[in-house]
Amino acid sequence: MPLYHIKHITRYHYPEPVTDSANQIMLKPQSSDQQEIRDIKITINPNVPIDYFTDYLGNSTGVFTIVEPHSELEIKSELEVFTNPVKFPDPTAFPDEEWKVLAELKDTFDFIDFARPDVYNYRPEIEALTKSILKPGTSVLEVVSKLSEYIYTNFAYKQGVTNVTTKIDEVWELKAGVCQDFAHLLLEMLRTLNIPSRYISGYICPVNHELRGEGATHAWVEAYIPDYGWFAIDPTNNCWVSDRHVKIAYGRDFSDCTPVKGTYKGPGNHRLTVSVLISNEKADENTHVFTEPAYISETQPLEIPVNRNSYQKFLDMQQQQQQQ
Repeated sequence: MPLYHIKHITRYHYPEPVTDSANQIMLKPQSSDQQEIRDIKITINPNVPIDYFTDYLGNSTGVFTIVEPHSELEIKSELEVFTNPVKFPDPTAFPDEEWKVLAELKDTFDFIDFARPDVYNYRPEIEALTKSILKPGTSVLEVVSKLSEYIYTNFAYKQGVTNVTTKIDEVWELKAGVCQDFAHLLLEMLRTLNIPSRYISGYICPVNHELRGEGATHAWVEAYIPDYGWFAIDPTNNCWVSDRHVKIAYGRDFSDCTPVKGTYKGPGNHRLTVSVLISNEKADENTHVFTEPAYISETQPLEIPVNRNSYQKFLDMQQQQQQQ
């Protein structure tokens, strides 16, 4: 039952003061059987209150607005969490019954959003692949594992070749991407087989530095297994989610659980720095500087017209955090 201390700082620096910054954050995880949130503190600089609500999926969502001029925005999350071993589903003796259950569930209220695939050019090709893996007598759990393995084996882990607007068709053509892309691709594969599946945002905690995305924000997938419930797999690393994964939020895709997004009035060019520090010991509470940051991402100033609505730009920058 490891204890992790996670410090996550997002900083936006503007070349001149901006105003009317309205933001939404999803950085507040919930306790569950797999994780126990011992302490959570989220602060904003400039200091403004955060109003929290629960979205329609059950995620804790914060909103805040900074009206006065400011040249820097800092969002700092400090989290202390215990993680528990994940109970593996028992092998099924009746796989055909599992598929019958899923066929009945796919159009019900609780699962319809997570079971319906999108429309894209390569969908027939992806459907043919998934059906070729679905052999007679293959259980749902086995299919989930085989599809994750297919992505891990046939797609290169490569940063910088995709962005927040990259669609399934582009990932399929590139045969490359990062955790967000692999999660989205696995979701579509599973949904073509009527397996409800959810996009998960969170952290993957470092141990021996052998996993992709360690020490940063990360993405993976939960698939619904009949007679068990939601069970998570990490296609970026081709492993079942363990006590090294900390879940923040879930949704149909990345857009449902973006860590930070918002708008402001001011110059379009600015700089983003993201730092994530994950350790078994609590970081110094009196400093905002990481002596050994686990991950830092910086974007250079973008030449965008003044007073342009910057929602898309915020999403682009959040991609630097989420798709490691």
